Amino acid sequence: MKKAKIGVLVSGGGTNLQALIDAQNSGIITDGEIKVVISNKADAYALERAKKAGIDTEVVLKKDCVDFSEFEQKIIDTLTKYEIDIIVLAGFMSILSESFTSRYPERIINVHPSLIPSFCGKGFYGLTVHEKALEYGVKVTGATVHFVNEIPDGGKIIMQKAVEIKEGDTPEVLQKRVMEQAEWIILPQSVQKVAKDIISK
Repeated sequence: MKKAKIGVLVSGGGTNLQALIDAQNSGIITDGEIKVVISNKADAYALERAKKAGIDTEVVLKKDCVDFSEFEQKIIDTLTKYEIDIIVLAGFMSILSESFTSRYPERIINVHPSLIPSFCGKGFYGLTVHEKALEYGVKVTGATVHFVNEIPDGGKIIMQKAVEIKEGDTPEVLQKRVMEQAEWIILPQSVQKVAKDIISK
């Protein structure tokens, strides 16, 4: 059976990567397969998670590149080598340029820890998103999986899931709840949906 080849870009602990690996093992993702995990940090724990799951890993470091376009080109070369159909940004802490994103229209997927268009765009990542949501006093937040284009968090939305904000929440507590109740659920579901669309074309 034909499967869409998935490449995952990571920078850190890889909890979203783990959610994808688990979803692949449990049969949530059936039309895609993770072929390579690429990190821009040599010590990212996500690489260990990939190795444990028997997935190839590659490291591309900015300091080894003359400039940002060489850094992106090395990532593109790796994706090409593995014939990747879908790129998933799983905590990848580098904004990709338009020349990169335009090569893969509706093939790059990102998960953002809020309900876009709230608390998104340039500078909104990690704990900052949850801090702002709590500061603003919203009662509901969540996560959004969207396609990536040249505008940070600006691509077409694939899936969203709401998460309740509780009294006394800290950014850290809220971050964990959003991951468990939204990100780790809709990211694998979205990857499956996109993979299915690609192989049925």
